[in-house]
Amino acid sequence: MSKPSSRKHGPGPGLVRLAIPNKGRIAGPINDLIEKSGLHLADGGERRLITRTRDPNVEILFARPIDIPEYVASGVADLGITGRDMVMERGSTVEEVLDLQTGRATLVVAVPEESGIEAVADLDGATVATEFPAITRSFFAERGVAVTIVTVGGACEATPHLGIADAIVDLSSSGTTLRTNHLRVIEEILTSTTILVANPASLATKREKIDEIVLALESVIRAKGQCYLMMNVHRSALADVREVLPGLSGPTVMDVASDENLVAVHAVVMEERVYQLINQLKRAGAKDILVMPIERIIR
Repeated sequence: MSKPSSRKHGPGPGLVRLAIPNKGRIAGPINDLIEKSGLHLADGGERRLITRTRDPNVEILFARPIDIPEYVASGVADLGITGRDMVMERGSTVEEVLDLQTGRATLVVAVPEESGIEAVADLDGATVATEFPAITRSFFAERGVAVTIVTVGGACEATPHLGIADAIVDLSSSGTTLRTNHLRVIEEILTSTTILVANPASLATKREKIDEIVLALESVIRAKGQCYLMMNVHRSALADVREVLPGLSGPTVMDVASDENLVAVHAVVMEERVYQLINQLKRAGAKDILVMPIERIIR
């Protein structure tokens, strides 16, 4: 990708442009995050280069994940969402403003299972294939291990079996792909997650709108894995129900217009706890229990 020659290619002073991946393993979750945050794509999600959102002051730029750090650094975009590994690989001057806590993967050094290589030092003089040549070069230089780096655009795990490389440096999220290709990890280099980065100049000139976008995205992340419980409880059973019920800041209790001396109890709980919690609440005296999904939590 050629670096833009001028800031004039970027968004105007009243517009914030957010670059997101056009494909890859993190593209789907990021699109979902954008929609849930309220930044709905006004063009129905058509994959144009630049797409409008419901907010007339925010637009989306679709780009390759590896190019996003440089788009942001050069001012073509004010914000970008990509992997921390991509930012490190590019070495772009951007500022991380939010960890989206998704797309977690580990960059590892791996070798064939049958290889006699047991440690990074054993790779001195070897050939290493990777999609991350800058990170790989820096890693081995810091260890004082001389390697020949072969840059590949994909299917890195196949290179040792094709005789192209003795080892690979590649991302692994579950380890399944490595095991399927009979590779074993000898060292982990770094752990990457999906992050929101900003152009430093944009942070200074467009802070209010950027903070608004960050808050919207953060609220979706905070709500992930949580749900909202509502129930009616006889006042005499309230203490028992409160003993069972967790919450962000404790349950909310409100009077109910009823002759049964009831109160309404509301709480936010982890979704994984709901299955057991429902029975515990019933036994404690709760009734009319409603379980509702939460899209956003704003503090």
